[in-house]
Amino acid sequence: MPAPSSPSIPAAGRPNDRYAWFVLAALCLVYVLNFLDRQLLSILAKPIQDDLGITDGELGLLGGLYFAMFYCILGIPVAWLADRTNRVRVLSVACALWSAATIACGMSTTYVQLAVARMGVGIGEAGGVPPSYSIISDYFPPERRGLALGLFNLGPPLGQALGVAFGARIAAAYDWRLAFLLLGAAGLIAAAGVWAFVREPRRGATDAVGAAEPAGDAPGFGATMKMFFSRSDLTLVALAAGATQFITYATLGFTTLFLMREKAMTLDQIAIWYALLLGVGVSGGIYLSGRLVDRHAARRPEAYGLIPAIGLALAVPFFIGFVHTPTWPLAMLFLFVPTFLNYLYLTPAVTLVQNAVPARQRTLAGAVLLLIMNLIGLGLGPTWLGAVSDWAKPAHPGNSLQIAFYSLVPFYFIAIALHLALARVLKHDHRKNAA
Repeated sequence: MPAPSSPSIPAAGRPNDRYAWFVLAALCLVYVLNFLDRQLLSILAKPIQDDLGITDGELGLLGGLYFAMFYCILGIPVAWLADRTNRVRVLSVACALWSAATIACGMSTTYVQLAVARMGVGIGEAGGVPPSYSIISDYFPPERRGLALGLFNLGPPLGQALGVAFGARIAAAYDWRLAFLLLGAAGLIAAAGVWAFVREPRRGATDAVGAAEPAGDAPGFGATMKMFFSRSDLTLVALAAGATQFITYATLGFTTLFLMREKAMTLDQIAIWYALLLGVGVSGGIYLSGRLVDRHAARRPEAYGLIPAIGLALAVPFFIGFVHTPTWPLAMLFLFVPTFLNYLYLTPAVTLVQNAVPARQRTLAGAVLLLIMNLIGLGLGPTWLGAVSDWAKPAHPGNSLQIAFYSLVPFYFIAIALHLALARVLKHDHRKNAA
């Protein structure tokens, strides 16, 4: 990771613009590795199942509850620490921890060993995203924050796409364990690069030109939690995003296995076509939502809820088509649309929270958002889908995953309703403040 030519941060005013973009690129690279580590299990589900003899339900627990209960809960104390210490150092140590745990995944020979290693990945990744949100918010002013956070949030789709291409190719040519080992080693190098080249910004540096960092300690854990849950807009955006992630994480966790087992795709085909679909579809949805938020949310704050709600409503028939069609080429065409539209929620949710709270509460508030989102989505989504597949397997041995995927359709309507409720609250609050 090369150092920029002007790495200094001005003592007063806003950070150096060129260096801000370098920091954004560096943090996005770490986020790509974060998601590569997280999604490699689902990408390599078939060879892992064949090797270790685990069920769909056990696979769902590995990618869902076992990972999420550490990732989500530890995100709160780690964010509390980051609000009081050097956020860049917290991020670097976290990256090193999850990368070492990824290497441990590749060395696992039993289900229990793999489960413990996945918990280790969750512990490390708890310190990845909340500090990054806060760092980016101190490098980019509010009028460009939606774009910056939207670009940062390209980390997941890039990680997913690269994970599919990289993981499937390695597993097809060599062994699934090698993919974990190589990825973990890359993460350790990235952690060292962040430690060496990324500088800690002054808190609140971009909120007002020349503004001084707020004096005193950051608000306490209890104060931030009370603030978050006392506000209906913050609570609703977290619940709406969580309901959406229930769908997206469940889908991500089992799509590769579904395509291979029930639609006859091979690992080599997965490495090309599914990787392209994820890279283009998810990236496009996240980037577009960031631009839409920057353009419309200042005048019409209800856009934070309306943009995801409209996207999810349009996605439903195409998702059903993906599940129903028997051939993988047609399934890919159907899947592209919900892959694009399902991710219109992420940048609006993150931007709303980062813009709505004081600078010294951003890391912890971002962690609370992720806690709720990921406990619901990451913790329960894959767990639900795997359990439904196991339940359906005796009666439908040839298409149990298809039955399980159909069970996600009602959750679309729950997510739509929550986003519409958020839009209504934001519109009411905006009119009240204007009056």
